[in-house]
Amino acid sequence: MAGIVFLRTGDLARILEFYTGRVGMSVWLEQPDITILRHENLLIGFQQHGSPDVAGVITFFYPDKGNVDAMYEALRDASLEPPRTNERYRIYNFFAHDPEGRTIEFQHFLHELPDWK
Repeated sequence: MAGIVFLRTGDLARILEFYTGRVGMSVWLEQPDITILRHENLLIGFQQHGSPDVAGVITFFYPDKGNVDAMYEALRDASLEPPRTNERYRIYNFFAHDPEGRTIEFQHFLHELPDWK
């Protein structure tokens, strides 16, 4: 089974530039007023709409801490703080905001994961 999370955006072009140009997502499918982006098994559809959905957190996870550090360097201006280890959840992560104010997280799990692909 697969799924897509759809979010409204007030500026589709700007959001697409951010997520493809800075975060590294790719365009998976385009429809009228909607573009669905992909990052490995994550699909997010952004729909041009008057008011953006900004609640919740979009989390990207990576196989090692180096990827998280690289994303921090690429998004330093949008980041809330540098990456750190969170002992409670056994992750290495940082948070940032996209151009419309959505919270995005970049993390590496510091423990083994079940198969997810």
